[in-house]
Amino acid sequence: MTQILLLEDDPGTADEIQLELAAAGYAVVHRTTLAAAAEVTRAGGIDLLIVDRQLPDGEGLELIAALRAEGFRTPALVLSALGSLDDRVRGLRAGGDDYLPKPFALVELLARVEALLRRPDERRDTRLIVGPLDLDLLEGKASRAGRPLDLLPRELKLLDYLVRRPGRIVTRSMLLQDVWGYTFEPNSNVVDVHMGRLRRKVDGEGEPQLIRNVRGQGYVFDVPA
Repeated sequence: MTQILLLEDDPGTADEIQLELAAAGYAVVHRTTLAAAAEVTRAGGIDLLIVDRQLPDGEGLELIAALRAEGFRTPALVLSALGSLDDRVRGLRAGGDDYLPKPFALVELLARVEALLRRPDERRDTRLIVGPLDLDLLEGKASRAGRPLDLLPRELKLLDYLVRRPGRIVTRSMLLQDVWGYTFEPNSNVVDVHMGRLRRKVDGEGEPQLIRNVRGQGYVFDVPA
């Protein structure tokens, strides 16, 4: 079941939101302070944050900014009575994915929650262990069966992207858009050059091939048996 962390110190508002989300089939973890919300989120298993800005122990945006700095990419919906343009911009720049000024209709809150949860699941884990591969995205390190992989930042990002899509063909266009941020396809072999270097580092001599080139289509990360 999808788990949502609700950080809201007003009992009436919190009760209304919890009832609406529970009726829609979500599990809600309710906290009223930044410290308690941070503890729950860092423990893992949270799929979405709903964060009020004005809290007893500080500003809700501080929590979002801190989590983003630590590598957490859990979607965050900011709630606040501060609804000016400057306030909304500040909320988004702190790492919020959406901003809903108070007062709001519960049906709109639910629609925004559904929209955030529909986004591609890039999540949120900062440590990935798949077969012989161990990726520590916070430290920027990777290894295969204990062998350190000397990866450049772009290569680590490419490997992260592939590992999260096991067994699926990842096209060059996907990599250009999602890893490089290009909205067009440049007339260059930048993807193939970087992928060639990555494959040579990941797939050592005598080791089973983990990254496979699919001719004319792209690349596949083969899940180890």
